[in-house]
Amino acid sequence: AISLAYEMAESDIMMRQPRDPQKDRLVNERLISVSYGQIGMLQASAGFFVYFVIMAENGFNPSRLIGLRKDWDNLAYEAVEDSYVQEWSYADRKILEYTCHTAFFVSIAIVLWAVVIIC
Repeated sequence: AISLAYEMAESDIMMRQPRDPQKDRLVNERLISVSYGQIGMLQASAGFFVYFVIMAENGFNPSRLIGLRKDWDNLAYEAVEDSYVQEWSYADRKILEYTCHTAFFVSIAIVLWAVVIIC
């Protein structure tokens, strides 16, 4: 709606023929490759980067995360150790996990805003 407010009026808009749905597609290969191929990969990269940075800052290096899910989600297991040999309780692990999820989605939103500004 904002872009339409600044767009110049076209005097012959109602005289034009409607688009041919078979030939004039709204979504084409170029749009898909840019939106999913380039921007989507950039969003995923930013999300995983902040996720791994937060985990590494808290002592869970990426190599330490492999195979950790079973112990991480076990409510009865209160002795998950990080790289600094600190034990993490279930509640603390979940707080860290939710912090990572939040940072992941915030990074995607930041990339979206950057794309809006650039494009």
